[in-house]
Amino acid sequence: MTRDREPPRQPLFWAAVTFSLGLWTGVRSWRPPSWWVIAVAAFVFAALWFLQKRAWLSKALSLGAWFFLGAFLIQIRGQRPDQSPQDNARILALADGRAVTLTARVMREGFPRAAGPKSVSESIDVETERIASGGESWPVRAGVRLTIREKVENPEAVERGPSAPGLDAADSTSSGSSSGTGETPVAPLALRPLALTPPALTYGTRVEIRAKLHPARNYRNPGAFDYEGYLRDDGISVLGSAEATDVARLPGFSGSRIELWRTRVHASIVAKINQLWPAPQASLMNAMVLGEESFLRNATRTEYQRSGTYHVLVVSGMNLSILAFAIFWMLRQFRVDPAVAAITTVVVSFAYAFIVGVGPPVWRAALMLATYLGARLLYRERNMMNAIGAAALGILISDPHALFGASFQLTFLAVFIIAGIGSPILERTTLPYARGLRLLRAASYDLHVAPAVAQFRLDLRLIAGRLKRFIGDPLSLTTPAIMIRVAIGLAELLFISALMQAGLALLMAYHFHRATTMGMPANLAVIPLTQILMPAAAAAVGLGYISTALAKPAVWVSGLALEGIAGTVHRLGGAPVAGASIADLRVAMPSLAMILGSIAALGFAMLAARRARWAALASLVLLFSVAVWIAFVPSRPHLRAGVMEMTTIDVGQGDSILLVTPEGRAILIDAGGLPQWMHSDFDLGEQVVSSYLWNRGIDHLDVVAITHPHADHLGGMPAVIANFHPRELWMSIDHPVGQLAAIVAQAETAGMSVSVKKEGEQFDYGGVHFRMLAPGRDQITGSMRPNDDCLVFTATYGGTTALLEGDAERPAERRIVQEHPEAMLLKVAHHGSASGTSADLLATVHPRYAVISVGARNVYGHPRREVLERLQQAGVKTYRTDEEGAVSFYLDGKSVTPAVALLH
Repeated sequence: MTRDREPPRQPLFWAAVTFSLGLWTGVRSWRPPSWWVIAVAAFVFAALWFLQKRAWLSKALSLGAWFFLGAFLIQIRGQRPDQSPQDNARILALADGRAVTLTARVMREGFPRAAGPKSVSESIDVETERIASGGESWPVRAGVRLTIREKVENPEAVERGPSAPGLDAADSTSSGSSSGTGETPVAPLALRPLALTPPALTYGTRVEIRAKLHPARNYRNPGAFDYEGYLRDDGISVLGSAEATDVARLPGFSGSRIELWRTRVHASIVAKINQLWPAPQASLMNAMVLGEESFLRNATRTEYQRSGTYHVLVVSGMNLSILAFAIFWMLRQFRVDPAVAAITTVVVSFAYAFIVGVGPPVWRAALMLATYLGARLLYRERNMMNAIGAAALGILISDPHALFGASFQLTFLAVFIIAGIGSPILERTTLPYARGLRLLRAASYDLHVAPAVAQFRLDLRLIAGRLKRFIGDPLSLTTPAIMIRVAIGLAELLFISALMQAGLALLMAYHFHRATTMGMPANLAVIPLTQILMPAAAAAVGLGYISTALAKPAVWVSGLALEGIAGTVHRLGGAPVAGASIADLRVAMPSLAMILGSIAALGFAMLAARRARWAALASLVLLFSVAVWIAFVPSRPHLRAGVMEMTTIDVGQGDSILLVTPEGRAILIDAGGLPQWMHSDFDLGEQVVSSYLWNRGIDHLDVVAITHPHADHLGGMPAVIANFHPRELWMSIDHPVGQLAAIVAQAETAGMSVSVKKEGEQFDYGGVHFRMLAPGRDQITGSMRPNDDCLVFTATYGGTTALLEGDAERPAERRIVQEHPEAMLLKVAHHGSASGTSADLLATVHPRYAVISVGARNVYGHPRREVLERLQQAGVKTYRTDEEGAVSFYLDGKSVTPAVALLH
């Protein structure tokens, strides 16, 4: 066995760590930039001064300089240089839903997809040149993300159109005018095989579009995804929509010829993939090989996330590494000089990253690969940790905000776990034995290995002597060597996969609220299959440009590997057990103790990996223990003890209310949702409501209630039930049908108690007294007007009461007035519709505070002006989720205290 030795020096890695700490500090502790500059200069000069006298102090001061440099860079990085504040202000002023005419150039192409029974949509990014509205025109340079829609007879048939033409047919960006107006209408989308042809609006195409613009808006809840920032980083100022008939192509080309070439190659490869593989496989191949996710369904993404294998579904560092290894290995098999092979591999890897065009993850991997192969040529011993540090510094200096993105953190932590923890441990355990399988017939080689490995070689020769009489001399030594090599490979894969799941547990819980319990067994099958798929698919695409017949063997091999991956993922990521997936373990936001514990465990594991064996083993036990802690020990919810809380969650145009009792019981009334006419697979229950609850540290609910069966109230409930496993379901409908019936079935399968609540029922729960006011006790619910069946009730704690009206309208409010309830807090009915919140109700209830759950710029005109005026005249302080976001009210038995959770 190899002896324990000191870890190699890795100054660039530690520089990257301290630089990252500086970035983190700079975001949270603003100081004048001159202060940071002075600090950097002082530490640099001090490090030079002590370089000869106190080397250890000089190194510490150098790290301090990196720290202050990080704080300086994160604070001076302002707006993107290609975005003018004046242009942004102009386009935001026009983004109020009015129709404007944009003269623009296409910056990002899209692939049309079915968007309803008889329509398709295509998302593209454009950069404006001029904007005209109301007879005026302004030169404006700003990014717009446009959704273009068109009516078709059979959208699904269009998506399944025939294979696409090649690169030449795709390039139509410079086509001139064919009409007297100098404009060429875009070809009707219905006449093209949409999902399989290059887009009609290619990069650099100049267009004139009549569109309606609106600013992007985050769901204003703590922990919500920063969609505005995401678009801003992509150079997008506003969103817009247009009909295909309002889009006209203008003559000329505007843009980079290099980017045009990249997009044409990218589109051509997409077309080739769809030509070589059948449709179900082609959508996955496009994602795994080319990073094109336009054809993936949301359910497919969810399965890969559940199984812990999402990294293979998108082009990531692993995909590029597999491809680069295959290229390097192949070149070495042909006896190509190592330097030439390394340079060729790096060039091909950067070309692949350029053509894929999916952004930073692949470029990070390419940069790390170049650093590592460069070190391989220059030094006898390669230090992967230094390669990680060099790549991290290069990326963070160019884009300091990348540090705070999930992609950057996952990429570098994964490589850190392998290079800093896994590899050193394997070097001391399995690697000596793997090397001991070389030259087994040469007894003289025994002198060059550790005693334990030499004994291992002797044992293999004894086994070979026994096998010789059965299988002959040529195979007697080869067969056990191959079997042991495979066993070592499987053991290493098992160890690295388990180590990755444990090491990434914190980031998976923090960013995605998932504990990937099936990650290790899934990756045992998926990673080897991906190692087959990537080079085979690349070979198939390359050969496909020569001859389809020539590409068939590679297509068959890659397709077989893909079927193995998809089958594994489906069985482990989608297998239902008691209404939930065995892989779908959801967790709340990790506590500060969990975060610090995980960071400490990772640091200890890296330091102990090359130390005494007991220290390495102890560090692994600690790392896996912290992972179990994160996955299975509930976080402490962020709640106020001894009060009743009512929080209206911002779900846009819909309702979702969290009610927490003084005893800590959590009740969710409605879960938001999108109407069916929007034809969107965005799940508000998963993406918005669940994210808010997890951010609060809530990982289970006691009760969920559905006020009435409208999509904007119950659409997100299936995800909430699956994620938070409530014990009870309250509703007002006697005979549920449609989507509500499916939710009731889900609840019963999960073992929940389902009860129908109606007028007159009163009960205590968790220290709160509930009184049902509607629907009527004798009312047969389930009518054609669900709002008339709405569940209305009061929740009382001590001398404070909240009245929750759902979408109640005049008939229900007349019944409520007859009960003479009084409440300090009113949840306004039906998003502020004129059909509710009557003067009689306000005069009877006497609320001091009111809250309206409503979507910004909604098509219904909610809340209505007359409702707001009635509330104002009654002296009611009114809050709105479209303006304030999530709003919490704390009822302590004597008074109500409002608190706006987030304003930005």
